[in-house]
Amino acid sequence: MSEIKKIGVFTSGGDAPGMNACIRAVVRTAVFYGIEVVGIRRGYQGMLESDFWDMDARSVGNIIHLGGTILKTARCLEFKTDEGIKKAYTNLKEYGIDALIPIGGDGTARGAERLSNRFNIPTICIPGTIDNDLNGSDFTIGYDTATNTVIDAIDKIRDTAASHNRLFFIEVMGRDSGCIALRSGIAGGAEAVILPERATGVDELISKLSGDAKNKKTSSIVIVAEGDKSGGAYQLAEQVKEKFNFYDIKVTILGHLQRGGSPSSFDRVLASRLGFAAVKELLNGKTRQMIGLRGNSIVLTPLQEALNSSHFKLEDDLMEMVSVLSI
Repeated sequence: MSEIKKIGVFTSGGDAPGMNACIRAVVRTAVFYGIEVVGIRRGYQGMLESDFWDMDARSVGNIIHLGGTILKTARCLEFKTDEGIKKAYTNLKEYGIDALIPIGGDGTARGAERLSNRFNIPTICIPGTIDNDLNGSDFTIGYDTATNTVIDAIDKIRDTAASHNRLFFIEVMGRDSGCIALRSGIAGGAEAVILPERATGVDELISKLSGDAKNKKTSSIVIVAEGDKSGGAYQLAEQVKEKFNFYDIKVTILGHLQRGGSPSSFDRVLASRLGFAAVKELLNGKTRQMIGLRGNSIVLTPLQEALNSSHFKLEDDLMEMVSVLSI
């Protein structure tokens, strides 16, 4: 075990279902091993304002089922400056915080890598983002819940689409990642999925929809990731409407509905495993790593590698399945 005495835990960037379960695991694991825990409210913004909360095992009672994050979250431009990061370190040092466990997405991890690298603060990041777009973990906290939320919406929309012979464009979150769109499209039986990672022209989509109409499909669902190059569901729907009038066309934007709600069983267990492991790895002297799940094993990935987007790609078999299973 290292000489770590006080761990700071915080959530940053977009919230994700399961963050509270993760906070709970971090706090209770640290307390079990005799380590003090400080919750840093509002992420890096709270770090700059010394918004610290001394936590114990009772601080995290009855939160495992809650969506959102009890530590709150915020975006912080000041932290990206040299002055801001120095101020954050000074505040941490004055409060006696000598190690960090950040929970969040790529922006959170980049900030943590920069802070840890500059001031040598032991840091283990936990991937908490509905986008599921970090290397080093098959699943990120919140992704399963968000996908289930989308599938529930697709099922309900399909009922009304079939009743009215309608074509629905459903826009889901994913500015740079099509993970939610791809899996929810397959699980929801969508006729087409439009992804940031793969260019799909309007003509190609219309050809697909025309084929569906000839095969006597009376309604269709198209899932659109918000980061698609066409400009989103509304713009894509308008382009299709100009050239194809077989269906009555409607658009649904699911938006931040996908971030909320009680976390799924999978996300609660994943968050608990990662929070528990993050504390253990810190105490074993590991730093500047992201903890993750590969297969059914907990693994560490260097932060710089975890943040390398060129290593991330969607599964080839799932990409092929979208077309094959929608005939």
